[in-house]
Amino acid sequence: MILKAQSLTSDMVFLDLEDAVAPAAKAEARDRVTEALVQGQWGQRIRSVRINAVGTPWGLSDLVSVMEGAGEHLDTIMLPKVSTPAHVHWADASLTMLEQSLGLPVGTVGVEIQIEDAKGLTEVDAIASASPRNRALHFGPGDFQASMGIPSVAFGRLSDAYPGDPMHHVFGRLLVAARAHGLQVLDGPFLAIKDIDGLRASAQRAGAMGLDGKWVLHPDQVETVNAVFTPTQEEFDRAERILVAYEAAISPSGGARGAVLLDDEMIDEASRAMALVVTARGRAAGLTAHGGSTGGDGQIAD
Repeated sequence: MILKAQSLTSDMVFLDLEDAVAPAAKAEARDRVTEALVQGQWGQRIRSVRINAVGTPWGLSDLVSVMEGAGEHLDTIMLPKVSTPAHVHWADASLTMLEQSLGLPVGTVGVEIQIEDAKGLTEVDAIASASPRNRALHFGPGDFQASMGIPSVAFGRLSDAYPGDPMHHVFGRLLVAARAHGLQVLDGPFLAIKDIDGLRASAQRAGAMGLDGKWVLHPDQVETVNAVFTPTQEEFDRAERILVAYEAAISPSGGARGAVLLDDEMIDEASRAMALVVTARGRAAGLTAHGGSTGGDGQIAD
């Protein structure tokens, strides 16, 4: 599976030492993860390792082993079950000492944070700002549902018993904390590997709220999730035209106006900010504007 992962078109890969590894196999798994980081061909993807949680018998050994064996090949560590800023402080201080002892620049390794219970969500603002190493918040749906007492053994699917998405508030809370502190936020996995329609619907709900991505558990899920979180060519072209039209409007030659009509729709600084989100995601996915980016029929608004 590690070899297969190197060929996938994902933006990030994390090698797991936590839930996917039985207690008796933790030590062996550390060796395999270290070897994969050093010898693997991961391209431009973010390389991360999910260690065991703070307070477990394995978390510190995971961190020391991976950093000593492959610290220069590691972009971030993923810290699961974060429920207090103290967990992040521990990771930050531990990484600093390891980087210093290994001769790595301090701050090289970032921290990905999993929010997986009610306490973590309650303290998510303080958690998100707890370290300059923080890179992203990740939602852990299974443990979160358990902590909330939600009577379900599935996640990522809507329930006929509830008129809406029960995770709507959770996503909103994570998004506000992440954006306030310059972090990304990602949804967790969809367990039903063969249910591609269900995966797509789950990813679309997360994407519509503004989340940056979603975990995949199987190679067959990658294409669907990539498609959901990548703007269509039409959306990308429209965003490019908004940027060009607005830039023309605020220029002296365009009248130095703060608003412009484009296709009978008023666009202004807020439109520009939203368009930048779309174009950034599109360029990250390799999109380029079709037919060039022109203001076209944009007209100055009164």
